This record gives sequence, C-alpha cells and structure tokens, in this order.
Amino acid sequence: MIYFDNAATTKPEDSVLGLAARYLKEQYYNPSALYAEGYNLHLELEECRRSILSHVADADDYSIIITSCGTEADNQAIFCGGRRGNIVTTMGEHAAVFAAATEAGRRGVEARFAQLNADGSVNVENLLSLVDGKTSLVSVMHVNNETGAVNDINAIAGMVKAKNARTLFHSDGVQAYGKLPFRLSGHVDMYSVSAHKIGGLKGTGALIKKKKLVLQPFIWGGGQESGLRSGTENVYGIEAFCAAAAERYNYGRHEVNYNRVRELQARMWELLDKSLFERISPGNGSPYILTVAARGVRGETILHMCNDRGLIIGTGSACSSNASKRNSRVMQACGIGQDMIDGVLRISFNPHNTIEEVEEAATILNEVVETDRELTE
Repeated sequence: MIYFDNAATTKPEDSVLGLAARYLKEQYYNPSALYAEGYNLHLELEECRRSILSHVADADDYSIIITSCGTEADNQAIFCGGRRGNIVTTMGEHAAVFAAATEAGRRGVEARFAQLNADGSVNVENLLSLVDGKTSLVSVMHVNNETGAVNDINAIAGMVKAKNARTLFHSDGVQAYGKLPFRLSGHVDMYSVSAHKIGGLKGTGALIKKKKLVLQPFIWGGGQESGLRSGTENVYGIEAFCAAAAERYNYGRHEVNYNRVRELQARMWELLDKSLFERISPGNGSPYILTVAARGVRGETILHMCNDRGLIIGTGSACSSNASKRNSRVMQACGIGQDMIDGVLRISFNPHNTIEEVEEAATILNEVVETDRELTE
C-alpha cells in the first residue's frame, strides 16, 4: 500500500513505538503522585515539554500546555483568548478554529471571517480591515491544511499588533510544526501543534503560549499543566511526541526533510497529466501538500478507485469528512469553480516516502482519472 494522506495522520516513528513497553508496562505511574516513581516521571515530562517547545520557540519567552490534540489546543486558544468584543479569523481555517469561532459568536463574542486568496492563503488586507479596538483575538493558520498555502504568521501578527497592541494572536501550526523551518516571533501569543502529524501518536497535542499571557483554564480539575489543563498526564503520548519531534528536528533533519519532500512534490506534479489535473497548491507553499483538481470527476470516486489499486490519498481535511456539505468550505472560499470543486484531491507527503512511490502513484492517478472520465462521458 502506498500512503499519501500524511496531512491527515502519519505512521508513528519506530523510535516512538520503541517507548511503548517502557511507559505502558514499566513506568506507568501517575506523574502527579508524591512517591518517587511518580515524581521522577514528572521530571521527565518537564524535560519533554522543554524539548517540544525548544524546536520553535525560546523557553525564556514561551511555555507549553499539553493537550489531547491540536483541536483541543485550538479550542483553548479561541475560548480562553477571545473572551470579549470580537474574534477575527479566516475562511480557510481548520474546523477546530472555524467551528470554535462560530460557537464563540453564538456565545456573544462576534466572529469575523477574513477572505482567502485563490491559493488558500489569507487576504491580509481584508483581515486587517476586520481588526478594530474591540478585537480580542486574531487566529490565522500557519499552513492551510487543504492547499498547503503558507501564511507569514510572524509578519501578520506584527501587523495586527500595530493596529491593536492588546489583541492576542493565535496560529494553528499543526501542518507546520516539524515540517517548515521557522521560529515564533514575539508577536505570536499562542501556537497549536499536534503529535500525530509528525510521526507521534494520536491523542497528544500542545498549545504553546507566551509566558506572560494569563489564560483561564479550559479543562478544570486537578490542576495539571500549571492549572491550565487538568487531567492525568498521558505519559506515553507526551514521551512519544517528544521523540517524534526530535526525529524531525535534531541534527537539522527538518531542513533535510523539507528539501527531500520538495523533490517528491515536484516529481509528482511533473508526472501528473496536465490535461487531467489542474494545480491548486501554490508553488511557494508547503511541499508536504499537493492539492490538485480533476475536471469531470468526483474526488471521492477517484479516492476509492485509487484505494482499490493500493494508493491512499485524500480529498481535503479528514476532520471535515463527516460534514453535511458536499463541497469543501475552504475550496469554495478559494473561488474554485463548480467544474473543478468536485474533483479536488489532496496528496500529502512524509519524508519516508520515496520517488518510486511517487512514480507509481502518479501512474495510478493518471489511469484512474482517465478511466473515470471515459466512463462518465
């Protein structure tokens, strides 16, 4: 089986699976307990937090809240950061931000949504026009999960702060962390990340926040995560997140991986039949995502036909696959026409993918789309 749906989830790294016996069968203690075994685990988790944070931010300026996933991290940022006035976000956000902002609107905090450019990046001019003296929070995703478009969040955050210095700035960095070379500037107040997008395990994420930022807890209880996210710590998940992040970042691997994946993406687009496919992903976007559209076919049909031939791809955000609307909200906001929107396909890469897999996948895609078009004509 060839797997090219890595934007949805990734295969856990071997280093992650190697930790299972240790933390599930031997060091299974509660890290909040007072006995030595629990306290020692507490110290290990503190080191994990520092390590996960260090790859994108300075510990002198930022701290980290471990969550159950990127969605929870996004929700904590929206509901605990945008508590008054209005929230400004974009039409291209992951459902974790978009739905949370919509719900905040129902709770009395006005939600405003900025327009997108054709590639899925935010229209910065429109975004800034929505920011005013009552804006409590702006949330702009780092990498669009459906097109791969990259937003310059450090620059955008700076422009937001110039307009209203009291406005908090959050970014969903789930598709950027462990993939793009970057570090957070002092203008970004909160940043969401997720373990299973980079070879970690499902069930662990984090919200990186400015140390001086005062937030209310999102989940109340025993006071874990410095009182900001209660619940017994998922020791194995946190250790696995730390190990997966180290696999991506240590020894400059993230830059090596970036260049490798860029070669995979370029080769895939080179081999896809241009008479069948039109590119949606921008040339300067994340190389980890290549989104294309095939006219005259349905993406869901192509997905299943490819699956039958041993190729797994996506049609957009996996988290929106149960949505009632047939077409992607993000693709509609990008202005994708009705002649193409049904045929949108997302091919997403992992550094472990090979050129040989790309070549075989391109052959399957070309043949499947050509066959389906002939059958529907």
